[in-house]
Amino acid sequence: MKGIVYKSTGSWYTVKSTEGDFYECRIKGKFRIKGIKSTNPTAVGDHVVFEIEKIGDETIGIITKIEDRKNYIIRKSVKLSKQVHIIASNLDQVFLIVTVKNPKTYTIFMDRFLATAEAYDIPAVLLFNKIDTYDEEELLEVKYLAALYREIGYTCIGISATTGKNVDKVKEMMVGKTSMFSGNSGVGKSTLINALEPSLDIKTTEISEQHLQGQHTTTFAEMFDLSFDARIIDTPGIRGFGIFDMEKDEIGDYFPEFFKLKSECKFNNCLHLDEPSCAVKKALENNEVAWSRYKSYVQMVTGEDDTYRIDDFEKE
Repeated sequence: MKGIVYKSTGSWYTVKSTEGDFYECRIKGKFRIKGIKSTNPTAVGDHVVFEIEKIGDETIGIITKIEDRKNYIIRKSVKLSKQVHIIASNLDQVFLIVTVKNPKTYTIFMDRFLATAEAYDIPAVLLFNKIDTYDEEELLEVKYLAALYREIGYTCIGISATTGKNVDKVKEMMVGKTSMFSGNSGVGKSTLINALEPSLDIKTTEISEQHLQGQHTTTFAEMFDLSFDARIIDTPGIRGFGIFDMEKDEIGDYFPEFFKLKSECKFNNCLHLDEPSCAVKKALENNEVAWSRYKSYVQMVTGEDDTYRIDDFEKE
């Protein structure tokens, strides 16, 4: 039988068959996929082949094969430096929910996430949530960030999950697609998902920041079928987001505005750091690319603060 993984709890996987039935499945043996050292061999969104077994009165599924993934999005394990956690696979798009306060989403987090999405060829959309709660200065910050990322080519939408503002625009973008929602804990993912599909009634109580410290693989994503011909993958709040499997000389390719300038650099292997006649540095000096983006890029290339943590920025 064939199906799609809708939920993972680490040892058990909920799989929806092509006939529309759900089965609780285990994995047969160990899977090594393209040499990826992952803390979770099977991810939500995976297309799998499974067999049915009867154990007493119980019917369980045994996953025997994971089909090739169209794409996937990963993060580096905070504790296990050589391993990654596959957040979700086979995505049509990813929505990154951003807030400028309660909590503040830092541009370094946004840029790492967007670069990862670019690297794995997943279209990304930025949703600036809680706009009904911001004062004039905070709204100006939202407008500035939205303009910055729109200029690069990203779709940016200001929303309020609590009042419903522009939720219909998000819904329109989701029809016929599998979408992932992500963002730091507390940005309103669950509230937004409930606004999109009230019948889901996802718990909106956020895990405390203290409780999240040190975790890396103990929480998992889950996929839901929505009433308007869409699928959504809800993810746990991500505290840290580390890049993985990117060579220094290719990171610039995942910053679209840098990639456009690459051919104008004197050296074709230019890292846009200290090299002479660098088109990116020139554009930076002329305020044609954002300093915040360049700062994120430099941190990624140099390996400084390789797994970004909110705490480090709150000390500044």
